[in-house]
Amino acid sequence: MSAQSKHDVFQAISDPTRRTLLKILAEKEMSIAEIAEHFPISRTGVNKHLHILSNAGVVKSRKVGRETRYILTPEPLVEIQSWLQFFEQYWDDKLATLKKYVEDNE
Repeated sequence: MSAQSKHDVFQAISDPTRRTLLKILAEKEMSIAEIAEHFPISRTGVNKHLHILSNAGVVKSRKVGRETRYILTPEPLVEIQSWLQFFEQYWDDKLATLKKYVEDNE
């Protein structure tokens, strides 16, 4: 797969349906039919979301007979965790400032 066709992990998880898909697939490997039961969209719609997640590397598929089964591959999500950890220092500072403000005004 070329780097140009590969989706960004951040873009892949930007959609709420895809985030829900990841939660479902974190529990177990599932077919498109099984996954589609969790959503008010068609199998084709689910398949499009799975394609984006697959291109980003956060799900992998395998053929079992005539069906394709999908499962979460969480390793690419480490990029997001690392990005968020950078900003934790700011959140901690803001919460500490808020706590001090509240305590000083009691």
